[in-house]
Amino acid sequence: MATFAQLYSPQAVLPLLAAEFDVPPATAALAVSAATLGLAVAVIPWSIVADRIGRVQAMTIGIVAATALGLAAPLSADVATLLVLRLAEGAALGAVPALALAYLSEEVDPRHAAAAAGSYIAGTTLGGLSGRLVSGPIADLAEWRTGLWATAVLCAAAAVAFLLLVPRARGFTPLVRGGARIATRLAVNLRSPAQLALYAQGFLLMGAFVAMYNYLGFHLTHPPFSLPGWIVTSLFVAYLAGTVSSPWAGTLASRHGRLPVLLVSTAAMAVGTALMLVPIVLVILGGLVVMTAGFFGAHAVASGWAPASARPDTRAQASSLYYLGYYGGSSLFGWSLGYVFDAAGWGVFLGVVVAMCGGAAVLAIGALRKH
Repeated sequence: MATFAQLYSPQAVLPLLAAEFDVPPATAALAVSAATLGLAVAVIPWSIVADRIGRVQAMTIGIVAATALGLAAPLSADVATLLVLRLAEGAALGAVPALALAYLSEEVDPRHAAAAAGSYIAGTTLGGLSGRLVSGPIADLAEWRTGLWATAVLCAAAAVAFLLLVPRARGFTPLVRGGARIATRLAVNLRSPAQLALYAQGFLLMGAFVAMYNYLGFHLTHPPFSLPGWIVTSLFVAYLAGTVSSPWAGTLASRHGRLPVLLVSTAAMAVGTALMLVPIVLVILGGLVVMTAGFFGAHAVASGWAPASARPDTRAQASSLYYLGYYGGSSLFGWSLGYVFDAAGWGVFLGVVVAMCGGAAVLAIGALRKH
């Protein structure tokens, strides 16, 4: 919650940001993409730091710094300042997704690692949902700055809870070798077709997912729907589908294998996306629920698979590279698909999202069948 509520809270107020700063939807969406870009750039440096000082210590530094930046971001007088602060905030937040799954893979019995990863992903859905549901309604009642501040206060409380509750690492062994050794650990993963296919899952599926949530609000606040902001914000409750599907996918992967669960989840994501072409709000909501459940099921499997299948001394780098692809896709497609939405409309936008799901599935089948 301390991480993902901060990361995605602006998503619920993007139409308000666009109106406040008189910018198009794709520019407003940079409030999300700047943070995910900062996170993507920072995950590998965080993995290097954590190999030396420990997973818990590095996550602690990142969360505290991000909380301070989150409280400062709503003070921005213009969109450029907001984007710079969000970039820095995302870089600080990168400590948690870069390291949490490596931490779990070291501390949890391997028989339960997939289920533990699914439980962690379920927690990220609650964080993302809470950030949106706090910032959106409060911004509707007051302004977008107040909405973001309310989320930042919630995240500060969650950060304190993390510091008090996180178990001390028992399976961590510090690595103090120099840069060449770090480069070697990165190269080991980058030479693995299976690892590259897993990184591609994050890149394509997360890019499609964030783009959907970025621009669905614009679609529903425009004719023929013209829904008020508080109703559009309430649609983020669909995130709870991911809270259910993430641990379920992790448990099923432990029993039946990761690849079948990954492919079924990706197919569900594509089907849910296609349903949103129907111009009926209830059908769109149903499609959003299915799409969200599918995405988080796929993410729970792929994100836990990357460090679990890596060499023990390269797990932090494997997890970091996955999240580099994951948040790189979020930044790139969360911004660029806004131009598709603006220029070609909702139907073409959905077609691109379905094509991205198909591409991820093809890569998974090609590279992960023997893993």
